[in-house]
Amino acid sequence: MSMSGIHITDIESAINYWRALKPSPDGVTLAPELRALAEVYALMIYHHQELAAEKGFPAKAYAAWQAWYDTTTDTPCIAICSTSQGDPVCKGCGRSFEEVQRWPELSPVDKRAVWRRITLHGDSWRFNRYAERAKT
Repeated sequence: MSMSGIHITDIESAINYWRALKPSPDGVTLAPELRALAEVYALMIYHHQELAAEKGFPAKAYAAWQAWYDTTTDTPCIAICSTSQGDPVCKGCGRSFEEVQRWPELSPVDKRAVWRRITLHGDSWRFNRYAERAKT
């Protein structure tokens, strides 16, 4: 399972994280992390791309993205796992049986792709019936 791309919404979230952490002192100057992410973001906008390939992602931008990623919730699990009862997709978190089993070995980029998919679907219990368990 290789999604192998960082979605533009994750780059936007990382940019906003760094904007809050290191605001511009003069409204013009950007922190190095912001500058690195902004360059990737600008190219994605220019080329009308939603995904930036993980392979070849600029090292400084990846480090800034990774620092943001490290602040996010790792797993969508809400401790109600229906895959253990034989469901192909967990009613609790929305991940497939394979995703639940392989979660520890997935890369951050692949984890974020799963997070994006289950959030867009929004039909697992973590987003409705048991949303209070999902609060972090």
